[in-house]
Amino acid sequence: MNGPAPALLDRRLLLFTGKGGVGKSTMAAATALLASSIGKRVLLVEVDAKGDIPAQFEHSPVGFTPREIHPGVLAMAMDTEASLQEYLRLNLRVPVIGRIGPLARVLDFVATAAPGVKEILTIGKIVWEVREAIEGRADFDLVVVDAAATGHIVAQLGAADTIRELVDVGPLRTQTQWLSELLADPAVTAVNVVTTPEEMPVAETIELVDQLRREVNVPLGTVVVNRVLPELFTRGDEETFDALREPQTGDLLTARLGRGATDVLDAARLAVSMRRTGATHLEHLRRSVDLPLLYVPYLFVRAHGLRVTRMVADALGAELGL
Repeated sequence: MNGPAPALLDRRLLLFTGKGGVGKSTMAAATALLASSIGKRVLLVEVDAKGDIPAQFEHSPVGFTPREIHPGVLAMAMDTEASLQEYLRLNLRVPVIGRIGPLARVLDFVATAAPGVKEILTIGKIVWEVREAIEGRADFDLVVVDAAATGHIVAQLGAADTIRELVDVGPLRTQTQWLSELLADPAVTAVNVVTTPEEMPVAETIELVDQLRREVNVPLGTVVVNRVLPELFTRGDEETFDALREPQTGDLLTARLGRGATDVLDAARLAVSMRRTGATHLEHLRRSVDLPLLYVPYLFVRAHGLRVTRMVADALGAELGL
């Protein structure tokens, strides 16, 4: 199935992952902006807390407490210690004032010995917010996550099942049960992989999709292909360019227009070559992953911020038929 996915924004939890540098933060931000444009209120979660997400809206960095950074879009940055404090306060009724201190060091020790402990504080907080939204206790409808990159996303998504394998009974097992159920529900959750039409990102995307299907029980949504070059020239154009590069014609062009004429022809040849190479990688991707593909064109802009986020959101909306 390589068609569009019109039901993407009907879910409650959209996670975006991908190889570093492919634009997953931009896609998460653009998706949130697109959802807000059709009347949804969105919580946009930045897992690595680098400040990239607020910058997409030309807003200052945010903290663990959600803040509105654009009409209809709230944002928060994950903080493991703050998440632990909140868990203790809400689930164990433990009053926590200020920084946890020694308890945080205990958490580090336990996390080293027991895989999944730190990851559960991240994914657990995210899914808890989703449950609050589903049950009508939150000021948003949809949670969009700028998730961990390809090297870490599997461990985060599998954390709840990892904990449940270690704990047979008790409140922790009960809490991870509902977490696993929401993550596994295709009506609620979708993991979306962002890539570009290049060899390494495509290879990593194919490998990640396979790994997610084998190792975690979380539904996949779409593969978003970013920076797709438009087809600028036809075959007839290419023949014309080749003719213009013949020695006699080329010398005449240079004499009349200067060296810039051949530079333009070289740029046209490069554009054709890059487009064809990208098309080859996209064909390999289409054959290798049985998922909808969404295409975002290469934006020939150097600026960042809300203008670019809006351009990407418009491209995604066109792909989704919105």
